[in-house]
Amino acid sequence: MRLIAFFWLALILPTCAAEVNGVPQIVDADTVYVGALKIRLQGIDAPEMDQVCLDQAGKTWQCGIEARSALEHHSAGRSWLCRTSGADRYGRALGTCFVEGRDLNGWLVSEGWALAFRRYSLNYVTDEDVARAAQRGLWKGSFVAPWDWRRRGSATLVLGANSVPTDAQKTMIARSLTEKPPAPNCTIKGNLRATPACIYHLPGGQFYDRLVMTDTKTRRWFCSEAEAVAAGCRRSKL
Repeated sequence: MRLIAFFWLALILPTCAAEVNGVPQIVDADTVYVGALKIRLQGIDAPEMDQVCLDQAGKTWQCGIEARSALEHHSAGRSWLCRTSGADRYGRALGTCFVEGRDLNGWLVSEGWALAFRRYSLNYVTDEDVARAAQRGLWKGSFVAPWDWRRRGSATLVLGANSVPTDAQKTMIARSLTEKPPAPNCTIKGNLRATPACIYHLPGGQFYDRLVMTDTKTRRWFCSEAEAVAAGCRRSKL
């Protein structure tokens, strides 16, 4: 019995607590692959790849794509050290990652490309305060917190600079609730209500045109298949 318990623990411990090294494949600003291990950066929440924000003048920009690009530029092909602890409901390892000793989770928040995910951790609240005061990244304009973007509606709270016109903020939310993809390269449709797992549909698929995208609680746009898979979805068989 003890021998069985030992081998069982040996199987689960690598995903519960481990260190991995390698040059990552960056899916979005808070999800990466290091080798075959899918890692969700712990304690932070970055804008979704289909998310749009407003600049100081009230013009929309692809903040989710820009956040990922900022992380890619900062990473610059360097190897990461990631310390994982547990997993989220999508099976992604939860981790804190470092480049040359610098906490990348904290870097993303302090540069304004992610928020402290206070529901789960207060580790990066000070970094968020720094970004807000300096109006870095998302804070240079107006935006929706990523956790609210995933469940947005007409009454969703808009954060950021008060100088951004209120009308522009309302327009950003209204446009995001339409059938149109938020960006030309974000055309993959995700059905979050599908069971047992989210299913994503590529343009030209049998059910692609039938899937109505206005209900943001059960639908989501993806910009790549890697992003959809990292979110726990599988490709439609039809």
